[in-house]
Amino acid sequence: MTKVRVLIVDDSALIRSVLTQIIGTQPDLEVVGAAPDPLVARAMIRDLNPDVLTLDVEMPRMDGLDFLEKLMRLRPMPVVMVSTRTEHGADATIRALELGAIDFVAKPRLGIAAGMQDLGVEICEKIRIAARARTSRRQGLPTAPMQKLAGQGGTSAVRFSRVSTEKLIAIGASTGGTEAIREVLTRLPADCPGVLITQHMPPGFTRSFAARMNSVSRIAVREAAHGERVLPGHAYIAPGDRHLRLAKDGSNYLIALDDSEPVHRHRPSVEVLFASFAAIAKSNALGVMLTGMGKDGAAALRQMREAGSFNIAQDEASCVVFGMPREAIAAGAVHEVLPVTAIAERLVRQLALMGAGPRL
Repeated sequence: MTKVRVLIVDDSALIRSVLTQIIGTQPDLEVVGAAPDPLVARAMIRDLNPDVLTLDVEMPRMDGLDFLEKLMRLRPMPVVMVSTRTEHGADATIRALELGAIDFVAKPRLGIAAGMQDLGVEICEKIRIAARARTSRRQGLPTAPMQKLAGQGGTSAVRFSRVSTEKLIAIGASTGGTEAIREVLTRLPADCPGVLITQHMPPGFTRSFAARMNSVSRIAVREAAHGERVLPGHAYIAPGDRHLRLAKDGSNYLIALDDSEPVHRHRPSVEVLFASFAAIAKSNALGVMLTGMGKDGAAALRQMREAGSFNIAQDEASCVVFGMPREAIAAGAVHEVLPVTAIAERLVRQLALMGAGPRL
């Protein structure tokens, strides 16, 4: 059996030791080295040729994000970030995902050694997924916020009629999903129907992700709050560790959040979001399955289709991990399979066919 070769990059000797122990106990994983900073790591990458890197953000001699940006430009490889659960750590993690990191693990705030051991299964699974993931050179996003105005070219030139308030879009994603979601949201017009999003992400990170998406999209993007009304021109991201469901009160669509048991090992779960759309939005819904490992959401997306929705899956070539889209396709839940950069335009055209635009 060929083992996945892992290089650990972290300025904490404790973290390096704990990660070495966790990874080294796995029969299919091997730690080939541990570097205290990016400059040492640079030489070790050249000499050891690892398959996956685990990378801390805050390190001496060179910041982890600066190193990641250079790495993904010059020698793209799978990277799993090791992040802190602080606001700064969450912001840095979202930036790392923009730069090309495959996924991240959040360090516990207290009892780091024991907490990291508790995360051992998650850490090893994310390394395995990263080893199979598709990597590419990325330039990252511009830091200047985009004006939230329609009519600036592309799909933003479309104007939807009042009936668009009856239509809704549901998006599910996991590994690689933050960038895929960005590709969709930044191409949607300012007055598109409301969008509900479940991205597998732990608490403390979804708020930073929503804020980042809000800064680069024409629509308003925020972390979902229980009981708020779903409005056109808005996207709502499931908070980490809470299921997001669509609810209805009279003629108004509402956000519902709950702490019920994980589904397919996830909370928030795409299955939960899509099932609520199948029950409530029915033929007024459009479903989108983006990159991710596993089968979360596939069965419920099929329920959405049977209830009358129009569904799209991201194609394999543009996925970081072609797991969830493949399962949705195999379940017969999808009408079309498209590159991620084409999904928003197709949604706009489908909305026009559904009588939701364009308006002259």
